[in-house]
Amino acid sequence: MSQPRSVRLVRDEFADRPSFDTAVSRALLIQASEGVIPETFRLNVPGRVVAFGKRDTLEPGYREAVAAAADQGFASVERLAGGRAAVFTEHTLAFSWTIPHRDPRRGIYPRFEALAGLMARTFRTLGVPATVGEIPGEYCPGDYSVHHGGRIKLMGVGQRLASAAAHVGGVVVVDRPDLIRDVLVPVYDRLGLDWDPATAGALTDVQPALSVETVAAALVGELGGSATLVDATIGDDTLALAERLAPEHEPAFS
Repeated sequence: MSQPRSVRLVRDEFADRPSFDTAVSRALLIQASEGVIPETFRLNVPGRVVAFGKRDTLEPGYREAVAAAADQGFASVERLAGGRAAVFTEHTLAFSWTIPHRDPRRGIYPRFEALAGLMARTFRTLGVPATVGEIPGEYCPGDYSVHHGGRIKLMGVGQRLASAAAHVGGVVVVDRPDLIRDVLVPVYDRLGLDWDPATAGALTDVQPALSVETVAAALVGELGGSATLVDATIGDDTLALAERLAPEHEPAFS
């Protein structure tokens, strides 16, 4: 019988440094691609951030969208993995799954399926029926979003590849979906994007007693069912690389 694979679990948080936080996940991807670190799953509670995708930065209203986010008390970053603008708050869980692979393009869809399936199973164990797939009008739409009842989006995910590794990252909305709506309404307006604010939901819409702590524990438990988790911290070399990369994730205007 084969042994479960080993996965490093890191919980380091840099909520007060949004661009650096994004750069940490990028540094992990680079180091995984270089063979410096093994498979790593990062789970953390972020601060209030709007993460803009590459396509957002090319929109004529990008500068105004960043200003609109600031008006709502949100920092802005240029995100690591694609898609449209997504929102992180202290009532969400950010995740970053970094996987070394000699040919990462070959596993794009299986990785999406594995991550979305992991989240949906976790939500169900918490009493929240969940399904994988895009719902009409959702923000930052994607085929591997996780939703409840075809009505509210609970999790969004994106993926970025390096030469020999992949990063699968995104956000789980645990509570306070009003914060998501309040910032995305003006941000998406400035970007010229149509969406339905009613699709921005949270796990507590279904199970009000849930917290980021209980959801994180359930997610770690579910992940531990298919892998041997090894608690770890982000190394000094990774942090130093993130320091160098962080300015690249600050909003830039042409």
